[in-house]
Amino acid sequence: MDRFEGRCWLDWWANSSTLLGSVEVDVVIAAVTGRWEADGRLVSESDEDPEAFAFLCELDPVFTLRFEDEGVVAVTAQPTDGHRRFSLTEYTGPVQRSVVNRIAL
Repeated sequence: MDRFEGRCWLDWWANSSTLLGSVEVDVVIAAVTGRWEADGRLVSESDEDPEAFAFLCELDPVFTLRFEDEGVVAVTAQPTDGHRRFSLTEYTGPVQRSVVNRIAL
């Protein structure tokens, strides 16, 4: 397969059993010299999804890209265009990562 275009979901897992957020996306994935590149956009026109996506990206930009056939791949999201569009790269780091978030009151 040299190219994939379709509907997927970016899932953000707090831990192995807690899905903290999920956004529906359209993606285009293309094979490029031994690796792949992907770009996409959020499907929802609601203002809530880009805000939630931005929040999760700031916490940790590593998501699980889930396909309709339930196949998954770990990816790093780089948002653009007000967090409505993004590019993806394959995440190859450690499975367990710590995330620190402080909220100023």
